[in-house]
Amino acid sequence: MTQYLYQAAYTPESLATQIKNPSDRIAAVGAMIEHSIGAKITGGGFAFGEYDIAVIVEASDDTEMAAVAIAIASGGAIRSSKTTRLLSGDEWIAALEKSSSVSYSPAS
Repeated sequence: MTQYLYQAAYTPESLATQIKNPSDRIAAVGAMIEHSIGAKITGGGFAFGEYDIAVIVEASDDTEMAAVAIAIASGGAIRSSKTTRLLSGDEWIAALEKSSSVSYSPAS
């Protein structure tokens, strides 16, 4: 499974609704995506600043994670979001090893 960092900012209307009816949206959304598509939230939490929520999602591939992000965005509660594919340690090492064969020099 591939890991993704998913960050989202709620709309003001969504926050107002959550204030009236507080609930753990990570748990609710996690159960929904695991049951319907097989992706799984493995960690995360609520934040303040640019994004209101950040979670780590395990999905089988980029298409499955894109489906999750699209489904969440289509609900209308999200003002903006960002999905970042995370490399495993082995993938990172492979990238480091391959980088030595890339010929690059900055513009001068």
